[in-house]
Amino acid sequence: MRFLPVNLNALLVELADLEQTLALLASLQRAPLPGVQELVPAARTILVRFRPAATSAAELVRQIAGRDISQRAERSSTLVEIPVHYDGEDLAEVAQILGITPEEVVRRHTGSEYTVAFTGFAPGFAYLSGGHPSLNVPRRSTPRTRIPAGAVGLAGSFSGVYPQASPGGWQIIGVTPLAMWDLDRAQPALLQPGYRVRFVDIATQSIADSEIKPTATGQKGPENAACRSAQALAPDQAALRVRATGLLTVFQDLGRQGQAGQGVSESGAMDQSALKVANRLVGNASNAAALETVGGGLQLQSLGETVVAVTGADAPLDLTTADGRRWSLPRHAPVALAHGDTLAVGQPRAGARCYVAVRGGFDVAAVMGSCATDTLAHVGPAPLSVGDMLGVRPASTSAVVGAADLATDDLPTLEQEVVLDVVMGPRTDWFTAEAIARLATQRWQVTPQSNRVGLRLAGELPLDRAISGELPSEGTALGALQVPPSGQPVLFLADHPLTGGYPVIGAVAPYHLDRAGQIPVGAWLRFNPIRPFAELSPSV
Repeated sequence: MRFLPVNLNALLVELADLEQTLALLASLQRAPLPGVQELVPAARTILVRFRPAATSAAELVRQIAGRDISQRAERSSTLVEIPVHYDGEDLAEVAQILGITPEEVVRRHTGSEYTVAFTGFAPGFAYLSGGHPSLNVPRRSTPRTRIPAGAVGLAGSFSGVYPQASPGGWQIIGVTPLAMWDLDRAQPALLQPGYRVRFVDIATQSIADSEIKPTATGQKGPENAACRSAQALAPDQAALRVRATGLLTVFQDLGRQGQAGQGVSESGAMDQSALKVANRLVGNASNAAALETVGGGLQLQSLGETVVAVTGADAPLDLTTADGRRWSLPRHAPVALAHGDTLAVGQPRAGARCYVAVRGGFDVAAVMGSCATDTLAHVGPAPLSVGDMLGVRPASTSAVVGAADLATDDLPTLEQEVVLDVVMGPRTDWFTAEAIARLATQRWQVTPQSNRVGLRLAGELPLDRAISGELPSEGTALGALQVPPSGQPVLFLADHPLTGGYPVIGAVAPYHLDRAGQIPVGAWLRFNPIRPFAELSPSV
């Protein structure tokens, strides 16, 4: 085993092959280590996230290094058959690469039983191992911008099924009408780690399409607009009517933990401290759902009497009464709104995202245990639309309005460079010495293509790799600096994918993640490595 640093609360265990990875995963699941929060297995690695207050990287390395990985992981008794129309646009090309006929590709693909090795990339996406050994083909040199839901593909030695329409670089050989992901199921992901899978050629089997669930996506849309209509409110229930949404306003809480087995990352507020403060100001639990809005433009009209608080970015706040009077409101303070009052959030002077909490909390349904909206995975409530009626729950009689620190000196601005501390690893050694030095010495600008998935950065010179080979997909941490072939890094934020196939040169330290979530487009960054890259030794 190799042990590689990821962050101050995560490490990566690298093993020789998939069989060893699954054996170690089974061992860690049978006898969990204290302090471990989540395990994200991949082709040859396991990402281990832990609570630093409960354990340390050194202790975990010592414990994991002593695990027996000689035993093969037990296979599940669950077998899932996936019917496929083998008419994919890459079928002929795959056959040509392998030097066989398309019919032989189909015969080999249906002639073996697969195992769900791990999940990632998207909710419900499973990496299937154990197929015919000859079915080993490279990803497409140029990924497609859109692959349809239900597409069956090959990449390396893995097979997989796209649960929803998305970009991708796998070689597509067919499509299935079976739903890989369905939020109406108790277990939304059809394929779970360890499950056995067999593909069936619909053309040669007596399977009627009517016998198969008719949707390939299975993805129910985020919270229906009908849930935000006046008719959905209880009699005399207070609400906030959305008069304007700004660039993007979504519900967020502290995220959905423990869903890696479904291929779902945590999501949650980009600035978690600001979310907690907003809730504390109105007397809510710190993890209650609030509104996260980027830039200016959000307008909310109170229907009935409500108490709100706005935290996060330094943005001007205005109140307009029903009869047209207008005045400014304080940030980081509870504000009582009368019936008809409209709260408006202006363009931030510093920072990027504001958080709006309401006393009693928003009447919004949780999805997979959280009200967070994951914009990449399309899990959680839909973004706000003009006209939405956001119901407000009654406040607890024991709720106590809190106070908040008004300091905003560290909010990022366009005028000053933002400095983020970085932990080097896990793939720092995939880059040249010049590139490693350049990460810290060169400044990077946040481009307009940035969003909740990540900040796309542009520097004068790219980060050159010392190792040019393809990296098998592996778990990625919040704050990871992943470097695609362009050499221009992407800083992964709240809605980042669970796994990724490009090397990560370092990761923003956890205590600077809230700051990273407040960086506006156009700002300049510098990275400050807090220690040099070094493998973690079991002897430490």
